[in-house]
Amino acid sequence: MTIQTILKDARTAMDKGVEAAKREFASVRSGKASPTMLDTVKVEMYGQYLPMNQCANVSAPEPRLLVVTPYDKGQVKAIEKAIRESNLGLDPSVQGHLIRVPLPAMTEQRRKELAKQVHAYAEDGRIAVRHARTQAREQLKKLTGISEDEVKAAEKDLQKIHDEEIARIDGLMKAKEQELLEV
Repeated sequence: MTIQTILKDARTAMDKGVEAAKREFASVRSGKASPTMLDTVKVEMYGQYLPMNQCANVSAPEPRLLVVTPYDKGQVKAIEKAIRESNLGLDPSVQGHLIRVPLPAMTEQRRKELAKQVHAYAEDGRIAVRHARTQAREQLKKLTGISEDEVKAAEKDLQKIHDEEIARIDGLMKAKEQELLEV
């Protein structure tokens, strides 16, 4: 394994952490309805937990309403239960084979709770980035036939990549927080 491959693998792992944080941010409700809001909801179907996008089609026909259309009409109750029990503060109602999920008006307190949730997701992303850096650093130390100076230079490059990825997460977090707190 070479220094370049270790740094490339580290960047890939860090990018995955940033993308995961980005997905989590998208699931947090801001001012208007988004079909991605329900992506984190897991539905108990057929003896296992499936992500919402594998169980139903989610659409946002209006800014304050989500419509969930189950692929299997017999699973309407299971999907409704999963949405109700998710910590998203939503109250779904079943209408035939559809589930309507009206989005309540956001109070100042709810906005602050969601901002805290965004901070937690950002911290999870930062932890993933740090973990990738730690793994790469350990791989660099295990390399043989490479001088200490080359390892030190590679560690500096690794730290630079780490700082860039952390800055990306922080930028995404600040944008989402700003979106949440604007009335």
